[in-house]
Amino acid sequence: MFAQLPERQMHWVRWILTIGWLLVIASLFYDPWTAALTEPDHPWSPLRISGECVQVQGNCLVEQPYPLGATLFWGAIVPSGILILLVFGHELWRRICPLSFLSQIPRALGWQRQFKRENKKTGKVRYELAKVKSDSWLGRNYSYVQFGWLFVGLCGRILFFNADRLILGLWLLFTIAAAIAVGYFYGGKSWCQYFCPMAPVQTIFSEPRGLLGSKAHVSEQRITQSMCRTVLPDGNEQSACVACQSPCFDIDSERTYWDELNKPEESLIRYGYVGLVIGYFVYYYLYAGNWNYYFSGIWNRDPNQLAALMNPGLYVFGNVINIPKLFAVPLVLGGSTAIGYIIGKFIEKRAKSYSRQHHAMNPDTVRHRIFAICTFGIFNFFFFFAGRPLLRLTPLWVQFGFDVSIVFLSTLWLQQTWRRNPDLYSRESLASRFRKQLEKLQLDVSQFLEGRSLDDLHANEVYVLAKVLPGFTREKRHEAYKGVVREALEEGYVNTSSSLEVLQQMRQELGIPDDEHREVLEELGIEDAELLNPHHQRTLENQIRLSGYQKSLERLMRLQQRQPDLATFDPSQQDSATIRSLRREYSITQQEEDWISSGFAPEVGEVQKAEVLLARLSEWVACDRAFSHLTLHEHQAVLTLLRESVQRKQELIVRSLLETLTTLQDNPNAIAIAQSLKQRSPQLVADYLNREHWQNHLHPEIVQSLTQPEEPLTNSLEFSTQETLSYLEILLQHYNPLVKAAALYLIAQLDSERVQTIAPELRYESHPLIRETAEQLLSLPPSPPLTAFPTLEKLVYLFNSDFFHRIQTETLMALGDRAEVKTYSTGDVITEAGDTCRELLLLLEGDASIHYQLADGVRVERLHPGQTLDELEVLTHSNSENTIIADSEKTRILAISVDAFDDLLDHDPDFARRILELESQQLQRLVKSGQGRIQGT
Repeated sequence: MFAQLPERQMHWVRWILTIGWLLVIASLFYDPWTAALTEPDHPWSPLRISGECVQVQGNCLVEQPYPLGATLFWGAIVPSGILILLVFGHELWRRICPLSFLSQIPRALGWQRQFKRENKKTGKVRYELAKVKSDSWLGRNYSYVQFGWLFVGLCGRILFFNADRLILGLWLLFTIAAAIAVGYFYGGKSWCQYFCPMAPVQTIFSEPRGLLGSKAHVSEQRITQSMCRTVLPDGNEQSACVACQSPCFDIDSERTYWDELNKPEESLIRYGYVGLVIGYFVYYYLYAGNWNYYFSGIWNRDPNQLAALMNPGLYVFGNVINIPKLFAVPLVLGGSTAIGYIIGKFIEKRAKSYSRQHHAMNPDTVRHRIFAICTFGIFNFFFFFAGRPLLRLTPLWVQFGFDVSIVFLSTLWLQQTWRRNPDLYSRESLASRFRKQLEKLQLDVSQFLEGRSLDDLHANEVYVLAKVLPGFTREKRHEAYKGVVREALEEGYVNTSSSLEVLQQMRQELGIPDDEHREVLEELGIEDAELLNPHHQRTLENQIRLSGYQKSLERLMRLQQRQPDLATFDPSQQDSATIRSLRREYSITQQEEDWISSGFAPEVGEVQKAEVLLARLSEWVACDRAFSHLTLHEHQAVLTLLRESVQRKQELIVRSLLETLTTLQDNPNAIAIAQSLKQRSPQLVADYLNREHWQNHLHPEIVQSLTQPEEPLTNSLEFSTQETLSYLEILLQHYNPLVKAAALYLIAQLDSERVQTIAPELRYESHPLIRETAEQLLSLPPSPPLTAFPTLEKLVYLFNSDFFHRIQTETLMALGDRAEVKTYSTGDVITEAGDTCRELLLLLEGDASIHYQLADGVRVERLHPGQTLDELEVLTHSNSENTIIADSEKTRILAISVDAFDDLLDHDPDFARRILELESQQLQRLVKSGQGRIQGT
């Protein structure tokens, strides 16, 4: 709601509130005027002293006229902050908080601590802004620091500065000085993120989001919620994020909430805060022996607060307990915090146990809802006390309206928060990304939306729309999903290992198998290898930081050149100083600067990308040639599987290089790249140019370089066993478990000692096929045959059959699990004409023949390994029309039952589509052969 209010207006609001707060602090030191409003004989002031006897430990307190600074601060300013957090969320509070505003003074003045960084190779010196490291002690324990400071602050209120204006003023000035000092020592909003004692209160009342808070994860705006921003001279706003914390509460509070939900400090903050607040208000009763002491507000103007530090701190049931107040306060507040934490953990444990037994909901939702109940309860408890001494001075209808409003607003918040869960957040977030990809495809969706736009659709509606769009083909579905995965990886929302699980629900909605997800990762890895680099930690915060620096740099360049061409930028001395300042402000490293600079000269970046792709293409071509090792010729079935995987890599690289060449067009380097590409992979280049419309997009000179005839390269280089092994070991990192198992098997054929080193590490792989293969290799003698690996053998032959070629690996494994190997001898009948066809047969080893019963006799057709038998009869559930007989001493058949086949057809649409295509092709062949025989007669 308030996230999109102009920063210029909010800047003035912050100034007004900050000046007002500083005036309140100044009044704590000098205020000769407001005490008159509390005089007993004041004619109209509701704040005048009533003369009522307020007892503390059995004695009446003597009241005197008092200035109103402390009363307003504790009775109005502090409670209003809590109300703002729950109703409007942190996106308003963090944009108007005076303390946060003051902590940015060093940044505004350019006085912030910096670290000197020197490039040892070039000697170039640069300065980076100091930030709290996530792996430092403070980065790991800041939640405890903030909660500890909050605890000290509440104890200090009761002991020192509830009523003593001088101590309160000094405490507030000390806090301001600390905030400014943190602003000097660390960049960004480090005070708010790592030190502020109000931060735990903010997370409790404004997470996952305030009642009127916005949803950052579905927003089309680049600047969300309360994230740091700056106003440019032209009035536009730009991110000023320096990624001081990740995940960042200011960018997306709900994302931060779900990411940190199960951290142990969350239990202390949520449950401990409930106990702390209850203990704080109950202490007034335990100290005075009655509630009138608190509700009269006399605690806020007690002139003897400091003098009572060593007096008895507890008065229970009319009895004084001689524990000095200085020690009683932390004991009571610490005890209540501990009790709140223990009770909260106990309730959570019992609730999760009950949920597991009754399969009610997942543990994260249980914990979230307990947190929501705690927030709802403590919010209402807080406002039963907070501000009450001032509220009691108003008419009864005002008090009643205030109480009803508090309950009403908190109930609405609870209802909104109750429905949230991590899966819903993820679903909405992914649907938002998917919506963007649909918009990029420029599909005509107007006829389905009845005047609405894509932005108006809920998550479920977006997925339903994708299912009914006539133009949303399988290829476009693949491209849209690929765009979602790319964006999720760039923002650090997922990584390569977590993406399969996190995006599972989306794949189910779109009918995308897991294998296609792995193919998408493979394609993205070819297009941008850094995207899948496990050592390159990507986060949304870093992406925003780099984007902010890039936009600042673009603006500076345009101002200097007065034109959009940024490639020839030559900064002046003043501009160079500005650029150095921007680097410090955004903490830009040399590597990040190089990456951003390449974006200003796209052709340079494309040339560098092409060079990397050519080098990788050379590696995969060499890998393909290494499979020509003589020892591997005996294992053609396994070798074919691996060759296809390697060729798939080459196809992706060639396609990516062709796309790069379409971008470069007449760039001087394009011809050399095209020649290198043609030299490395002439056959694939020719196939692509003939199969697709690349010639229409490429520059004519490039097309000529790619199509001109040349002498084929003869490569007589023979690869050694060690070189071949090194390429096979590369395939052990492949995403496809079948490829990994096949590579492991061939390693065992080349070097039995090497496989004894590798296999133990693979026994703990997550996929059962790899575990099973590794364990069998450890127990079998050297160079075992493929028949010693029943599961792998079935999968290899299924993969190599025309009928199941290029079927998704998951479907292939499901078939393998339900298939059975049968062995026959010469003359054995495999199937007989007239039998009900109950199995689809695949010839693994040996020979067989089909005996066709024709009008003029019997026609015999020889079968060879890899061919499928009775596939039409299986699909039509009909009887076998021919007899199949084994022709060799050992004929092995892989049999797949009709029921298993039908189940896979029902549950895998891609498999069903593939089978229909294959059978259509076979029927066409049969029809043509029949026509040929008729014409021959």
